[in-house]
Amino acid sequence: MLRKLAEDLWVVEKPQRFLGLEVGSRMTVIRLADRNLLLHSPVELDPELRKELDALGAVRYVVAPNRFHHLYAGKVALAYPEARLWIARGVGEKRPDLKLAEILTDEAPAEWSREVDQLYFRGRPMENEVVFLHRPSRTLVMCDLAFNFGPNVPLITRLTMSVLGGYGRFRPSRLDPLLIRDRRAARESLERMLAWDFDRIVIAHGEVLESGGQEALRAGYAWLLAG
Repeated sequence: MLRKLAEDLWVVEKPQRFLGLEVGSRMTVIRLADRNLLLHSPVELDPELRKELDALGAVRYVVAPNRFHHLYAGKVALAYPEARLWIARGVGEKRPDLKLAEILTDEAPAEWSREVDQLYFRGRPMENEVVFLHRPSRTLVMCDLAFNFGPNVPLITRLTMSVLGGYGRFRPSRLDPLLIRDRRAARESLERMLAWDFDRIVIAHGEVLESGGQEALRAGYAWLLAG
């Protein structure tokens, strides 16, 4: 179930429906130098996946990176009692069952800051997403700031995303100008992301962009960078 993208970096893809569309979902697994694992946007944990994760290292950090990608975070954290749960702003109000969760900020905690940077993308309160950079593999990890659907998704998903954007190439959806409530704050967040050194982009929905991530992200958000 684990698919290796780079040294100490894997993804797991599973089906997921949203608003009646099959959009899939992707968990990113980062193995830190101490062999502890960080699970970004957890998917449903089954015995086979758990066996594969346990073979990689010890699950210690479970991350729900925005207000939508939290469905399985609580169950995964319960399955690993020694793991700590980190959530984006606003997730706690939606999920009061997520006890003792720590809030993600702009500053990466000491547990992974030597290898992973993070940034709270401001100006999009519906999501409050925190994006991550795995520095050793030059990989940007995010969820809903862009999509990259290809022909492997169902017809209704292809048609919908062709209208909304995000089909056939990496880009944000055409709804993004409506989702962004504070353009200045969002632009500043984007500029900080573009200052990072990355080439690959892992997203939650659609295909991983293996290279050219800097250029694709800048092109997709050219309208925001223009002011």
